[in-house]
Amino acid sequence: MLGSILVGKKPLVTVGRNSPITHIVALLHEHRIGAVLVMDGDVIAGLVSERDICRCMHLHGKGVHDATAADLMTAPVITADARMNVCDAMAIMTDRRFRHLPVLVGDRLLGLVSIGDLVKRRIEDVEAEAESLKHYIAS
Repeated sequence: MLGSILVGKKPLVTVGRNSPITHIVALLHEHRIGAVLVMDGDVIAGLVSERDICRCMHLHGKGVHDATAADLMTAPVITADARMNVCDAMAIMTDRRFRHLPVLVGDRLLGLVSIGDLVKRRIEDVEAEAESLKHYIAS
C-alpha cells in the first residue's frame, strides 16, 4: 500500500503558483528531491519536476529564470489513493511516463512517492518473500 511508503519519508515540499522557478530549483537542490507540488490552499494545482524545468530551458533558454510555477507546472496531476498497491502505482507511472505520484486519502494529501520509492519497496517485498520461501523449504 502506498500509504505505508510515506511513513518515515522527508516532509513534503510544496510551493504556490507564483513561486519563481529559481526558488523551486533551490528547493530541489536543498532537499535533494526531483519535484515539488504546486498548491492552491489544500488543493493540488500542479507539479513542477526537474523534467519540466529542463523542457522550459530547452524551449525558452534564459527566459526560464523569469518563469513561475504556474508557467511550468504539469497539470492536472494524476493522483493515487493511499490503499493502492505498489505494482499498480508503478504501472501508472510507467504507462504515463512520470516519476512522481501524489498520494491521497479521500481529498487529503498524504505525500508524494517517486518511482524510486516504489522500486525500493518492491525489491524489499521480493527479498522478504524469497527469505520466507527459504525458511519454508528448509523446515
